[in-house]
Amino acid sequence: MSYILKSSNIMPKFGIGTWRMGENENKSSVEINSVYYALKNGVRLIDTAEMYGEGGAEIIVGEALKKANVDRKELFIVSKVYPHNAGRDNLFTSLKKSLSRLGLDYLDMYLLHWRGRVPLRETVECMEEAKKEGLIKDWGVSNFDIDDMKELESIKNGDKCSVNQVLYHLASRGVDFDLASYLLERNIVLMAYCPLAQAGNLGNDILNNSVIKNIAKKHNATSSQIALAFIMYFDKRVPIPKSSSEKHILENINSQNIILDKEDIELLNKEFPKPNRKMPLDIV
Repeated sequence: MSYILKSSNIMPKFGIGTWRMGENENKSSVEINSVYYALKNGVRLIDTAEMYGEGGAEIIVGEALKKANVDRKELFIVSKVYPHNAGRDNLFTSLKKSLSRLGLDYLDMYLLHWRGRVPLRETVECMEEAKKEGLIKDWGVSNFDIDDMKELESIKNGDKCSVNQVLYHLASRGVDFDLASYLLERNIVLMAYCPLAQAGNLGNDILNNSVIKNIAKKHNATSSQIALAFIMYFDKRVPIPKSSSEKHILENINSQNIILDKEDIELLNKEFPKPNRKMPLDIV
């Protein structure tokens, strides 16, 4: 299952995240094996960043890729650049370091991790140059709200942005006020990080919510699978859950087979309503 990006490149509808990986050498083998396990069970989209473990997560992914030996053309590897590295002085150095840690010649998607002091125009120019040099196939942003997206769109080649990665789950639906529809209208994929509420608006333990549990029972599924299926119910939304447990990784992968019906969505919308006013995006 995949989406066609505005560039005509193909992006899987499901992937895995690597936040908090690469921070502890004692966990390296477990983390490598978890990414490897996901790859061997069909996952092709892996999201990482130079910030995660200060490059450690990219090393983990690189080792897993080497071990799995999947055809490069099947993979969709995403990484992110620090805002302070997103200018002409540092972006290409950061990008090449990421590629080296990953053991790759190019990235399928390169994201600006969040807005910083480097002018967007300069970052866009660098991203487009990186595309021309064959170092990346596509680029996007992360943690951009609607005003940021509008500013980006006003810049030359800013409309080439293919992805906006934001924190999104049932208990954190700020994007549903206006950002999600804005992205969809422009064929920009919404990548959902922390889709199982591992961060952000956590006053609500969604996996133990009775409504979710009842829907899970109906579909012979787990609560986490319903939370992921909810995101994938909507067009151009890609969840990237992270787990080091083989059991949970497989559950997450199999969430792609769960098709929620309108009644399920109505119940979930009632329990976790969309915001009726503009709210700041949850960011971690």
